[in-house]
Amino acid sequence: MAPAKGNRASVIIVHPPVSKPGEPPAGGAKLLSFLRHHRVKSQILDTNLEGLLHLLHGQENFPDISPDAPSDTWTKRARRNLPLNLTAVKSPAIYRYFARYKKIVNDLNRLLKMAAISQGVRLSLANYQHPRLSPTSSSDLIQAAENPEQNPFYPYFAKRFELALDEAQSRVVGFSLNYLSQALSTLAMIGFLKRHYPGIKIILGGGLVTSWMSRPDWQNPFGGLVDFLVAGPGENQLLSILQIKEGDKEELCGCQSPPDYGSLPMEDYLSPGFILPYSSASGCYWNRCLFCPERAEGNPHNPIPVDRVVGDLKFLMEKTRPVLIHFLDNAIRPALMERIIASPPGVPWYGFARITRHLADLDFCTALKKSGCVMLQLGIESGDQGVLDQLQKGIKLEMASLALKNLARAGVASYVYLLLGTPAENEAEAKRTLEFTAKHSDQISFLNLALFNLPVGSQESKRLPTEKFYEGDLSLYVNFSHPRGWNRNLVRQFLEKEFKRHPAIAPILRRDPPFFTSNHAPFFQGKGSRELVAG
Repeated sequence: MAPAKGNRASVIIVHPPVSKPGEPPAGGAKLLSFLRHHRVKSQILDTNLEGLLHLLHGQENFPDISPDAPSDTWTKRARRNLPLNLTAVKSPAIYRYFARYKKIVNDLNRLLKMAAISQGVRLSLANYQHPRLSPTSSSDLIQAAENPEQNPFYPYFAKRFELALDEAQSRVVGFSLNYLSQALSTLAMIGFLKRHYPGIKIILGGGLVTSWMSRPDWQNPFGGLVDFLVAGPGENQLLSILQIKEGDKEELCGCQSPPDYGSLPMEDYLSPGFILPYSSASGCYWNRCLFCPERAEGNPHNPIPVDRVVGDLKFLMEKTRPVLIHFLDNAIRPALMERIIASPPGVPWYGFARITRHLADLDFCTALKKSGCVMLQLGIESGDQGVLDQLQKGIKLEMASLALKNLARAGVASYVYLLLGTPAENEAEAKRTLEFTAKHSDQISFLNLALFNLPVGSQESKRLPTEKFYEGDLSLYVNFSHPRGWNRNLVRQFLEKEFKRHPAIAPILRRDPPFFTSNHAPFFQGKGSRELVAG
């Protein structure tokens, strides 16, 4: 790599807690590769993984008796078995026994819960909830920044940033904020840096920030804390922020390097081997669904050429030796599936796919299986054709039915996503979704049930009576009066009392991996997972 030109800033990219710690952050790894290609000294910190492991290992955080369990034998057992459990969750053998896996994950989660209980925070392997501060309120986020020592991760990140900044002599720290579960800890970290390192420039980007900045009433509330807010893909904006000279841009802006995972602690993630996240496109190639955030935020579909995808995967396979490839695309385009069939990556893979004519072809599904596909995530959303048409999903139920059957026959698991309570649905249509799901229960491997949230600024929100969904000026959703009376409380009752209790559906829900859900689901899919858990 060529030496840096001039006095370029050294950059630290931060992936903040909390998100599932099963695989590395793809967005940060992509930015790291981009910056290094542009001769910018940079490093990435997965403070999510490191912070969670710090809490797990910090025995001083665990009281002998927990306030919510007088004899708390669970916490004592989980503490005693921590070394064994951390080894087991990273061992392929445990994924042959779902009940043992579930016990281990719940024990790890118990320790995290107890580690944060003194601050009143509800902490898990996948979430962070504060009793008073909301991630949808800018004033609450600023309060988190003003009191970083009240964050349960503070003892970890105070020392970690001191070490990283002294070592790298960085002048720029960028945070990739993608989920609400990361927001309060992100601002606590920013507040700490601003207090102790006032000369540091702070950049804040990521999926959640992009959604905030797409709100029609957006006004930046973080002016005193964040120096630069970045919406959408951040590469070119980073060049401007870092004041890369125009000549350098012309010379280097064609960078198409694959993500760089080499500096991350690849052996520490809580999975049975390294899972390789890879995005072959930004945006969605369909981009027509009524409530699609990509469409609402104006994000175009920018695919990487399929030949380059194959080349990237070959390079990354040699570097990382993964046990599984996770395609992060909103929907893997059929052209890429065909290319993967022709040039299999050599390890199992999974990701989201749309229901298309390709999946209605048994030979195509069989070829997918032979290429290494162990699971496809399918956003079917509804079992009523009228609802699908009004949502502009572009899906025909007959084709969805055939796709589920073909994937099952081919040995490819299906992780099906359903969405209930949309403005197009009433109880009768919701029951048709239940009937569709029960009818195909033998072909559905895993199931995600979600209640519909009406996005702020959507066309539907302008014509329906609405009220605040979450308190706070950064909420992305509003509550609404359903035009057909199928309001949220009724949908929730239907889900809990009928849908989830149906004898054909309840077993599907019970086999969903706790906390890790779809990220670990490929390791449990019968014959299709043997190559994943071998050894």
